[in-house]
Amino acid sequence: MEQLPLAGARPVLTVSQLVRSARDVLERRFPLQWVAGEISNCRPAASGHLYFVLKDAQAQADCVMYRSRAAALDWELKEGQQVEARVLVTLYEPRGRFQLTVEAMRRAGLGPLYERFLKLKEKLEREGLFDPAGKRPIPEYPQAIGIVTSLAAAALQDVLTCLKRRNPGIPVIVYPAPVQGEGAAARIAQALGAASERAECDVLLLVRGGGSIEDLWQFNEEAVARAIRACRIPVVSGVGHETDFTIADFAADERAPTPTAAAERVSPSREELLNRVADLALGLSREMGRKLSYSIQAVDGLQRRLVHPAERLRASGQHLRHLAARLSGAMKHQLAELVAQVKQARAGLAAFDHPALLARGYSVTHNAKGVILRDASKVTEGEQLTTALAKGWIESKVLKKGS
Repeated sequence: MEQLPLAGARPVLTVSQLVRSARDVLERRFPLQWVAGEISNCRPAASGHLYFVLKDAQAQADCVMYRSRAAALDWELKEGQQVEARVLVTLYEPRGRFQLTVEAMRRAGLGPLYERFLKLKEKLEREGLFDPAGKRPIPEYPQAIGIVTSLAAAALQDVLTCLKRRNPGIPVIVYPAPVQGEGAAARIAQALGAASERAECDVLLLVRGGGSIEDLWQFNEEAVARAIRACRIPVVSGVGHETDFTIADFAADERAPTPTAAAERVSPSREELLNRVADLALGLSREMGRKLSYSIQAVDGLQRRLVHPAERLRASGQHLRHLAARLSGAMKHQLAELVAQVKQARAGLAAFDHPALLARGYSVTHNAKGVILRDASKVTEGEQLTTALAKGWIESKVLKKGS
């Protein structure tokens, strides 16, 4: 019976999934880097690929160099050679085998020149001449570009062609200097100093085509490295091919693999800039259209709220007529209530009318002076009084009074 995985346990991977995951981890952990070793068991294949082992005294690793990369080698790979290979660490999935994919290769241990190269590199590195913190940023949009190279160098034509193709509007200034032969290093340093002093450009290209270590040696001289760092203008080096490294590359503010790549690095593409401007213009047009649309909608809203003076007067007149009608109705209602109240009061008063009172059996007595008597203490015995009745009147004399 098949055993099911426990709840919460990790999923079961296939072999290919596991190997692929391990390969991904290796390739992320170890980016392209240089590895030194000895060539062993070199096997060129009919496809043009090279298969070999790179080893030292303690370990070895299988390597493959694909045809496109192998064709770039201008020397023959042989057993026992000491080399430096730029490799990508990976796994060959079909075999589950650790493998180095070689992107570039150079010969190591080239005698006294290579030893001088390593010693000078170590010395200048200790001084901090290659410190990344001291590197100057390359301007994104230079107003002028300077080139330090030989007027006869093929690299100069490549660079000029590239700059013209990418952005013909940027001025180019050439500071000529020999790039090979005795005394060339001092002339290169002088050209760098002149460019720095004249301050005519925003960035400098130090370029030369490919060659052997002897051909490129002038760019490994200390004077060139110090002139690069002393220059007040950012320097981009483009010396040799992608696999060539010189002291100038380490001293420069940025290294390009080839002269043409250096030209591409410092020159913004006119076509890309025009496309960007077109995109920005389109975006600006859209934004302005959007804002205009919003403004029109806002005006429409205000217009709906805005009333013409004639209409406002008409509405006010109608409102006044309505109020007048309500006032008239209210006044009529109030007048009717007042009339009713008067009638009610009149009826009440009628109940106390003098003839009415007398008719109900009441009488009114007043003295000889005509003063109506209300209090017995106000009369004297023997006083003559007159009493009014509902019908007629009578005279009487006070015989006796009481309280």
